[in-house]
Amino acid sequence: MSTRTALVAGARGVIGGNLINHLQAEGGWNIIGLSRRGGEDSGKVRHIAVDLLDTQDTTDKLSALSDVTHVFYAAYQDRPSWAELVPPNLAMLVNTIDAIEPVATGLEHVSLMQGYKVYGAHLGPFSSPAKENDPPHMPPEFNVDQQQFLESRQNGNAWTWSALRPSVVCGIGLGNPMNLAMVIAIYASISKELGIPLRFPGKPGAYNSLIEMTDAGVLAKATVWAATNPDTVNQAFNITNGDIFRWSSMWPKIAAFFDIEVAPPLPMSLTDIMADKQDLWDRMVTRHGLQTTPYADVSSWPFGDFVFAWDYDVLADGSKARRAGFHEYVETESMFMKIFTDLRDQRIIP
Repeated sequence: MSTRTALVAGARGVIGGNLINHLQAEGGWNIIGLSRRGGEDSGKVRHIAVDLLDTQDTTDKLSALSDVTHVFYAAYQDRPSWAELVPPNLAMLVNTIDAIEPVATGLEHVSLMQGYKVYGAHLGPFSSPAKENDPPHMPPEFNVDQQQFLESRQNGNAWTWSALRPSVVCGIGLGNPMNLAMVIAIYASISKELGIPLRFPGKPGAYNSLIEMTDAGVLAKATVWAATNPDTVNQAFNITNGDIFRWSSMWPKIAAFFDIEVAPPLPMSLTDIMADKQDLWDRMVTRHGLQTTPYADVSSWPFGDFVFAWDYDVLADGSKARRAGFHEYVETESMFMKIFTDLRDQRIIP
């Protein structure tokens, strides 16, 4: 089989970074990572620093990438409201495809990373477990706009598309605005440093609602599977770990990992109460000999508040992917413990 070339947009995020690692391990791929900050080239991976919101910069930086066969789009720009998320996130995808399609004549597939916002999970209680063919909800929603763009653009072209819909994605990745595992790890580490028990900070109903996660490694495997399988083209797939849980049962296990006590939940805004912990974190880095990581890069407090406010079940039906042949899964408790262990081994947390 000839070597494929993957273009990974959002290469420095949790999803993009783990996808690149999987592509490297799988072999048979040349890999080009796109991000605003760029990165260090290594082996078959090279990085390009590009502002995907800048049409000219995107065109200039991607103009020579004629060998690209697969685009894996996982870039994301955060904004304060749902409506404000649409223009930049749609524009980045459009700019990427506008730049790469004319030069990459061997383009085979465009993979789009989505999420449960397609089902309205961010708005409130939704029909769950959600299925890929559930009816749409009232816009704005950039995930939907992105898919509609791809569907329209692909019509009449040889390349195909796929859309992956994970739950909350957990993995290691610094400086990412949506990294729940890091939120929990830093919150627990600071709680232990202060000698206080670990309290669930979300809404009361969230502690006992059903929820599921998606391991970044499982998601990477699913993304490549959907992008290279002729039976999965032009479709969307929910991708989850394969199990469900309640924070009321997971929280004591997380506390046990960090060797701290659990106290009853107490609703509080992590964004507010963790805002003054910069100096404490800097002292922890010195005292425990941790990597010198800026507090802003390890803390995703608004995202933590967002997830811990879900006082309703957040579930999607992952059986479509299984019926199509994807059978990877991971136990969510084991996933959390592995991530926390890796963070310790890398000296990111004590």
